Amino acid sequence: MPDQTPAAKETQIPTNLRLLLIVEEVARRGVAVKPAQLVEALGLPKPTLHRLLQTAEEEGFLQRDLDGRSYGPGPRLRALAVNTISSEHLRTARLTILKAVAEEIGETCNLATPDREGMTYLDRVETKWPLRIQLPIGTQVPFHCTASGKMYLSTLRPATLNSVLSARALESQTEQTITSPEALRAELQKTRARGYATDDEEFMTGMAAIAVPILDPQGRLMATLSVHAPVQRRALGQILEFLEPLQQAAARLTRLNSEQAERP
Repeated sequence: MPDQTPAAKETQIPTNLRLLLIVEEVARRGVAVKPAQLVEALGLPKPTLHRLLQTAEEEGFLQRDLDGRSYGPGPRLRALAVNTISSEHLRTARLTILKAVAEEIGETCNLATPDREGMTYLDRVETKWPLRIQLPIGTQVPFHCTASGKMYLSTLRPATLNSVLSARALESQTEQTITSPEALRAELQKTRARGYATDDEEFMTGMAAIAVPILDPQGRLMATLSVHAPVQRRALGQILEFLEPLQQAAARLTRLNSEQAERP
């Protein structure tokens, strides 16, 4: 049988479903998507697709990437994703795992998700020590000088990472902050190879941290699990002793996400 025409394919997709399918496809790919790729994937005519992309961009569900032609998640879609993974049932199960590892380690543990400008703290369990570092839920921290941010950057494709690093100067937060793109790339290569990231007083003087990835069902980084502490109590070398329980907790969180995704 001959291939269906674009017009025939278009009629098979209900009008009120087309925009949702475009947003879903952009989120599924995990990278900025060109209109031509969406035409191929969904079979919608170019004029229809461009009109829907314009609507999604105007409403904040999608936004143009640095090249001005591709589209990625916009602020409303990212907020929707965070609210979805923060739903009460899932959050209860997630906090149970987070509390268990925080109690085992004895230091503050955090869950953070990547946003366009940095990592945003989604959940945290505070240490019982009176000396603690306050970074409440909703705080956004830079990519280049935090353990969670460097963990995320290490998973990016080379072209995407180049775009991120060339978009603006790497701002110094402390004397330890890596501000050279070349030096940061070398650090990210080490992070990628060993599977965890570190922050040795790079974001905040007197604080050290490590972070490990939490993966989505496609094996992509969805969030990070990290632990931080004042160096007066635990220097980076001591925090690294917590790597194994942190990785075990991250694996449980990854399984939890996969189980939720498989539910009808």
